[in-house]
Amino acid sequence: MSKRTLRALVEMGFILFLFYSNLLMGEFERSGRGERQGLVWALRDVVTPTNFAIGVGSALVGFGIVELLRKRLS
Repeated sequence: MSKRTLRALVEMGFILFLFYSNLLMGEFERSGRGERQGLVWALRDVVTPTNFAIGVGSALVGFGIVELLRKRLS
């Protein structure tokens, strides 16, 4: 795997991690259902195909913006 591809996967993975951790925190902080129903319920509620598609789309956009800024600033 090329260095550029690996860097893209790592950066997109980090964006996905932040996206899902934000959703999971919302289950416990905002709605409060995570505290009542438990962690397994919250994970099932958060990890859905729709959320994954949104997360991957956001990661692609975020990676594109970071690359654009990286090129312009260097």
